[in-house]
Amino acid sequence: MKKFKKAVSLLAAAAMTATMLSACGGSDAAQQGSDTQEAASTESGTEAAESTDGTENAGGSGASFKIGAIGPSTGGAAVYGIAVQNGADLAVKEINAAGGINGYQIEYNFQDDECDNEKSVNAYNTLKDWGMQMLVGTTTSGCCIAVAAESANDNLFQLTPSGSSVDILKDNDNVFQVCFTDPNQGVGAAQYIGTNAVAEKVAVIYDSSDVYSSGIYEKFAQEAANQPFEIVSAEAFTADNKTDFSVQLQKAKDAGAELIFLPIYYTEASLILTQANGMGYAPKFFGCDGLDGILNVENFDTALAEGVMLLTPFAADAEDDATKSFVSAYQDAYGDTPNQFAADAYDAVYILKAALEKSGATADESASDICEKLKGSMVEITVDGLTGEAMSWDSDGAVNKAPKAMEIVNGNYSLIQ
Repeated sequence: MKKFKKAVSLLAAAAMTATMLSACGGSDAAQQGSDTQEAASTESGTEAAESTDGTENAGGSGASFKIGAIGPSTGGAAVYGIAVQNGADLAVKEINAAGGINGYQIEYNFQDDECDNEKSVNAYNTLKDWGMQMLVGTTTSGCCIAVAAESANDNLFQLTPSGSSVDILKDNDNVFQVCFTDPNQGVGAAQYIGTNAVAEKVAVIYDSSDVYSSGIYEKFAQEAANQPFEIVSAEAFTADNKTDFSVQLQKAKDAGAELIFLPIYYTEASLILTQANGMGYAPKFFGCDGLDGILNVENFDTALAEGVMLLTPFAADAEDDATKSFVSAYQDAYGDTPNQFAADAYDAVYILKAALEKSGATADESASDICEKLKGSMVEITVDGLTGEAMSWDSDGAVNKAPKAMEIVNGNYSLIQ
């Protein structure tokens, strides 16, 4: 395979004006989350406000920055929500131990929305009643769109670690993203497949009822016209029919597809890989960050995921010092290996720290006043994080950073060099 560096030069141009995803899917990690989230519960929010070294906050006022977070820690999307919950929690603990932000400690409160739009809005209102000043969330795109409408009305700063739909930012100048937008994932995937000659005949299976999936597919199809491969089959499914993919797979096979592009979430992807294997069809599979989590699907034969490629900004087996330190601390704290969404949320909290420090905001200011300061400072900062180097933000809230490609090798996500 050609080196990914060549593809990055093409992808970076697309990344300069936009950002990437959010996801939904399930695994047995949900039970683990219920046992490890005490620091993120409403009851422990007050405890989190206390300085870890026994010192008082700036001015002796006892004020703390109150950061809320929302995502699915139960239900089918728990892998994503638990990762966001833990990643943010770890960053908060580190920052508090190091003295806080502008001399203030952080209170952190995570609320479960079960990947349901209405419940996500309810969670937002619960956090408002608690006194939230900033939101890390939500985790999934659909929920994020629903909550963004509320946070915009309240002029409360919202930084989503993993919500990737472009509609999240639309008309919401208080909302910023950590990950790439859906369109950029579609363009980047098509460029990677074409530049590296991964396949000549490509099929697509996507969820037409999901804004994440359909948004990526639309841009993938547009960019495919500029690439040296042909889309020979493009078949949709919906939320009401997402367990039997025999028709879509048969059409891809009959069309001679060597690769199937899956801009979908990992639960459905695991079914597709299983059903393809059952019918003796073994194409290559390529996805986006929605596939991150496929190795944790309950009762899924992970051997079927060997060789699966995906665009995602984080690999736990990367050898840089920052990643190794994060993975070690995360494993020690939560007994699990972090995925991209944990890294996104960890970065999100440190991004907030950088923006708050730049703005000079104080914890006794209103959420609206803090939001106004953060809108200005976000476009002035540059942050090196786990999910990107020299990350910066446009005034529309989109992040600028280069994407990465991963391949599942020996049951692990490995960066394609």
